[in-house]
Amino acid sequence: MIQIHLFSFIPHFDIIPLICEFGYRSTTMSYSHQSMGSGSRNARGYEFGRTYVVRPKGKHQATLVWLHGFDVGEISEDGHDDMESLDASASHIANLLCSEPADVKVGIGGFSMGAAISLYSATCYALGRYGTGHSYPINLRAVVGLSGWLPGWKSIRNKIESSYEAARRASSLPVILTHGIADDVVPYRFGEKSAQSLGMAGFRQTVFKPYQGLGHYTVPKEMDEVVHWLTTRLGLEGSR
Repeated sequence: MIQIHLFSFIPHFDIIPLICEFGYRSTTMSYSHQSMGSGSRNARGYEFGRTYVVRPKGKHQATLVWLHGFDVGEISEDGHDDMESLDASASHIANLLCSEPADVKVGIGGFSMGAAISLYSATCYALGRYGTGHSYPINLRAVVGLSGWLPGWKSIRNKIESSYEAARRASSLPVILTHGIADDVVPYRFGEKSAQSLGMAGFRQTVFKPYQGLGHYTVPKEMDEVVHWLTTRLGLEGSR
């Protein structure tokens, strides 16, 4: 079974835990540039809130950190990514996964901004380091991005191709992206461009699934397909 850590990236709203039904352990956390009460904070003032867990129903075989989205404002292809924030988030998630048993497979997934951080984590894994240059400490086995985008998509291909080890890790990492064609928050073209950029950078196991008529939200069919993809890619025993 999978255990999922669910982080809620909603700085101005109550945390909403997500309950998954097929053996997830889930954790919900908040993320903000502001003070929000209890939690761990880095030097710039990011705060990561409490953790909520849904225990696996069967044998613990995998852990997936799930990241909720929040109001991302206007997104532009010409905008600059906040690499410091991305590194802070990716580092916090990786540090949490470092505590997992060696025989447990680990992955990261998310929606909207959560998907952006998940995909950024995928590039950190492939490169073996964060944007700061510090080593990326975990062996990712799967990455999920729903209705999001790939930060730094313009430069990722050159970075991956400059290193044999980075290219090897990229080619071995399964990634799935889904996106609603009617998304009016994170436009569909961002998801499509992200999938193309990952493929061109050497992430050969990238899957992209568009959904006709879907806006900036999820639907049962989409989630069922993600669950099936995860259980297949992670090779979980006894999963339906």
